[in-house]
Amino acid sequence: MNIWLRRTLMAAVLLGAGAVGVWSGMARQPKLDAAPAMTVDRLGALRLGDSNGTAMPFSTWRGKLLVVNFWATWCAPCREEMPAFSRLAGRLRERGVQFVGISIDSAENVRSYLAEVPIDYPLLVGGADAIQVSSDLGNASQGMPFTVIFAPDGTLISRKLGAYKEAELEAILLAKLH
Repeated sequence: MNIWLRRTLMAAVLLGAGAVGVWSGMARQPKLDAAPAMTVDRLGALRLGDSNGTAMPFSTWRGKLLVVNFWATWCAPCREEMPAFSRLAGRLRERGVQFVGISIDSAENVRSYLAEVPIDYPLLVGGADAIQVSSDLGNASQGMPFTVIFAPDGTLISRKLGAYKEAELEAILLAKLH
């Protein structure tokens, strides 16, 4: 067999295998449900408190650009993105941006995490109700981290299943502030 024909066939096989790999990887990605007509009021129905049990109603943050992150202490991608969220919370607080974490975990685990990693925004402890709200917001696979952003008027404007890079989220938030 001619060397050029052999190389062409080998390249075609490798290209085909790569395309199948990309397609199958995309097919396994969890999908977000179609955008529901959801507002921040859905979160207000939750009775959540911080890791010490202090109630933290979502009405506290009415009128702010609100970033709500569903996470867990055992979720490695969640733990990786939270320090960036904390830095953004500190930088953008005066511009009307509020971050809130909802942990699908125990209060004790959240307290232990906070002892290791200081976080500059409220972390609330959720349970089955919080998982249901995450699903209601479009996270049918209930994967984490799952982040939703609400406009100051309470309408859902963005959501993402998976970790945010700091620069990516900052760009989204700054664009919403203008």
